[in-house]
Amino acid sequence: MKRLISIAVSLIILVIIYWKIDVTKLWQVFQNCDPWWMAISLGMVVPLTMVTAWRLQQLMPYRRKLGFGEANRLILAASVLNMVLPSKMGDIAKAYFMKQRGHLDGSLSLSLVVFEKACDMLSLLLWCAFGLMLYPSKDWLFWVMTASVVFGLVTGILLLSSRQFAQFFFYMGRAILPKKLRSKLEKLQASWGEMHDYFWRDKEQLLKVTGTSIFIWFGHLLQIWFFILALKAWAPFLANLALSPLAILAGLLPLTFAGVGTRDAALIAFYHPYFNAPTAAALGLLCTSRYVLPAIGGLPFLGEYLAKINSMRK
Repeated sequence: MKRLISIAVSLIILVIIYWKIDVTKLWQVFQNCDPWWMAISLGMVVPLTMVTAWRLQQLMPYRRKLGFGEANRLILAASVLNMVLPSKMGDIAKAYFMKQRGHLDGSLSLSLVVFEKACDMLSLLLWCAFGLMLYPSKDWLFWVMTASVVFGLVTGILLLSSRQFAQFFFYMGRAILPKKLRSKLEKLQASWGEMHDYFWRDKEQLLKVTGTSIFIWFGHLLQIWFFILALKAWAPFLANLALSPLAILAGLLPLTFAGVGTRDAALIAFYHPYFNAPTAAALGLLCTSRYVLPAIGGLPFLGEYLAKINSMRK
């Protein structure tokens, strides 16, 4: 039921957006786009997926091998589930697949995915904070967003680096959240503690994974800037480092289906100093393709994983 509501909200927001900008103008933007930049920007999905798969290999414990092809299949299969499950639950399913295939035990596989997603979020916040600090002409709203992003970044770093702060954070969360969410928070706290024990034992591995995550998210934000060039529009790259993460964060709000609608509206609002609404709406569709293309590529692998898990249970 919640999924149907999120789909309905996405459709309502899109109808409002396209009604205001006129769909014919949106079509004209795509007709006038640069085909070379379009091919380059869409094609970046492939190397970004491959680097993400390589990072997953680096996360594996010593003597627990995960092949590069298998890592890519896991990433793509999780992309399918992220399109249909709420709150990026496809990544949790990825931990389940790794457990069922015998790569890791259940608790460590969940800890690994939790750390992977924490690195992704902190890398996104890092680039967003960097861009917002350099963004010109900030009004009060941008200062509020800058402060919020920096606060989130500092809190996330403390959660990853300090066991005492993490325990205090989870204690406060259990005190505030309703009862039905406390059990989930307790499971996350257990995985978080195991993650601390595992990753802080090997500082070299920690540095490698962290640096790779920052590089991956630079690539994602560069891809969005290439989308802008493909649409024959312009925004300074440093401004893009500030604005595109804000739109991605808006898409993570649990209001719409896969961020569709909220992300599009945020792109139109944030990029209005640089190009018009039809171009921003086209940019929104291209940003959605960043999630759709890996999901399409992962469909055959998802079926393979589900079939193998069912056969193992029998």
